[in-house]
Amino acid sequence: MSRRLCIAVAALAFSLWVTGSNGAGTACRQALALGLDVSGSVDEAEYQLQLQGLAAALVSDDVRASLMRLPDAPVRILVFEWSGQNYQSVLVPWTDITGPSRLKAVSEMLRATTRRQAPPTTALGQAIAVGVGFLNQQPDCWKRTLDISGDGKNNTGPEPHHVNSPDKIGDIVINALIIGVDDASRMSHAELSIAELTAYFAHRVLAGLGAFSEVAIGFEDYERAMRRKLIRELEFLSISQLDQ
Repeated sequence: MSRRLCIAVAALAFSLWVTGSNGAGTACRQALALGLDVSGSVDEAEYQLQLQGLAAALVSDDVRASLMRLPDAPVRILVFEWSGQNYQSVLVPWTDITGPSRLKAVSEMLRATTRRQAPPTTALGQAIAVGVGFLNQQPDCWKRTLDISGDGKNNTGPEPHHVNSPDKIGDIVINALIIGVDDASRMSHAELSIAELTAYFAHRVLAGLGAFSEVAIGFEDYERAMRRKLIRELEFLSISQLDQ
């Protein structure tokens, strides 16, 4: 197939998506499920830094602009928290970000969330499996992304690399926000360095075409890292770029 024909086919598909060719509701540009680590290594202050950081990142100017870039085909967001093998709790159910008021409502919902009792263990593999299940509820979205935040390795339940293979996740992309400390700030050998965590997530967690990780140096850096990550995750390939 020639380059010109490829572009024409892509343009036609884009047009059909935007106009809702099946006549059933609004098109979904991207389903984005965000999983927040609330295991025992995360204390109350860090829990709030994570929630407030995500809430602030979502309504920051650059992220808001990315979310509103194609109003006829909005991004659909779900937020859940996870810890042990049997603890995954939805904080924000699937919500179409159709305008600033809807985005503000999601941000305010996160800001108002208080911590629930959760197991201290870190079931990262199970969190991935549950996140993939949430995304499988949105098969018609053009792009499906699981965004997992974590500050440690899996220590219970299935290993991440046993649940993120292509035959299990299909076209879903699994990205990560890694929360760690630099070597100079480590208080004990029990704290994992950024380098160790980044290598672990790269080999065990990330999956799918173009998967990537972003690093937060401690929970105080979470908002900045999440903002950078969201901007990258929400990048949209325009039709004009196909001819480059």
